[in-house]
Amino acid sequence: MGSTASTRNGTWRNWGGTVLAHPAREVTPASVDELAAAVRRAAEDGLPVKAVGTGHSFTSIAATDGVQIRPHLLAGIRDIDREAGTVTVGAGTPLKRLNTALAREGLSLTNMGDIMEQTVSGATSTGTHGTGRDSASLAAQIRGLELVTADGSVLTCSQEGTDEERAVFAAARIGLGALGVVSAITFAVEPVFLLTAREEPMPLDRVLAEFDELHAENEHFEFYWFPHTGNTNTKRNNRSAGPERPVHPVRGWIDDEFLSNGVFQAANWVGRAAPATVPALARVSSRALSARTYTDIPYKVFTSPRRVRFVEMEYAVPREALVDTLRELKAMVDRSPLRVSFPVEVRTAPADDIPLSTASGRDTAYIAVHMFRGTPYQGYFTAAERIFTAHEGRPHWGKINTRDASYFSRVYPRFAEFTALRDRLDPERLFRNDYLRRVLGT
Repeated sequence: MGSTASTRNGTWRNWGGTVLAHPAREVTPASVDELAAAVRRAAEDGLPVKAVGTGHSFTSIAATDGVQIRPHLLAGIRDIDREAGTVTVGAGTPLKRLNTALAREGLSLTNMGDIMEQTVSGATSTGTHGTGRDSASLAAQIRGLELVTADGSVLTCSQEGTDEERAVFAAARIGLGALGVVSAITFAVEPVFLLTAREEPMPLDRVLAEFDELHAENEHFEFYWFPHTGNTNTKRNNRSAGPERPVHPVRGWIDDEFLSNGVFQAANWVGRAAPATVPALARVSSRALSARTYTDIPYKVFTSPRRVRFVEMEYAVPREALVDTLRELKAMVDRSPLRVSFPVEVRTAPADDIPLSTASGRDTAYIAVHMFRGTPYQGYFTAAERIFTAHEGRPHWGKINTRDASYFSRVYPRFAEFTALRDRLDPERLFRNDYLRRVLGT
């Protein structure tokens, strides 16, 4: 099935295997004019419209029984403005294609997530992020947007422009597909730089005791805690004057392919078949990766291959609540019969000014829980979600959650600003689906 979603016999299935949909028709526009025509025609036929990228969301945010827009022909770099420090790309451009194209031009995004299979519009519309003390999500790096709205018109917006264009820009950077179909994105970029990554195991107690310092002293800090153990693997990425010292190809294959994908996959198969073996496997997994330091260009440090299929829930909590939240999560796992074979990933982001960003208005820590695809995840995720919501957590829009509009209106101070804009831009709810009905209300 490759690294993306697939459509067979009219049935669309997402990457994680958690969502099926049966679109009435699929459209693959090759230009913004074709996209606008497809939106107008859908409205005439009374069909809802949803754009779908590579299907990396675990929620049904991209599912539709109406018109499914596949944007993969709206791809590639449209324009590079070196003076302004921006690049404009088609919405269907995969992040990995953007990263390699920018590197060839001697440019880079400032920060990025750890997976680069997604399209730029899918990743930004759901709030995809990496980890950073000062630099924020992909959407926070957007400087301009082009989108087709419900009436079939093409709207370009940025921080400059009319009041309405500024309002649309503010919200549509993380628009959930509710405000229109994004056709192009302008990102801020900078001259390519080097990062030195320092990865090392560290006891969980030490990471939690020193979390504030680890966060303050590193531009990008993250760690993975292995449930059923007191072990973590930490990762610190900081800018470097060089020289480049990439991971040795053999070492890279052993760590990234053999241990992180191959052996990890096998361990998960064993754990799925015999859950009682999971704690012992977790102890082995948590010690498999030894310390390493390397220096390379950003996308080669920030991103890594993910071939083991999983299901994920991720919540953003106020950064000062991280240590308590994680201790509660560990206590819950320790006293439960749950057997969790996937590590828990912890990252951070500074506050930003995007209404529906998980980091909107507050310094944030992210806690992501995963389960191997095909194992029952509901018990673990339900118990974890109870802990996260007690800390006013905000779920990643593309990852499993059970929250609704009444909850979101409490934890997002600017929620009403977003829904009012949606009422203006899409009063007939052309871009509706069941997920948006739940999270944004009717």
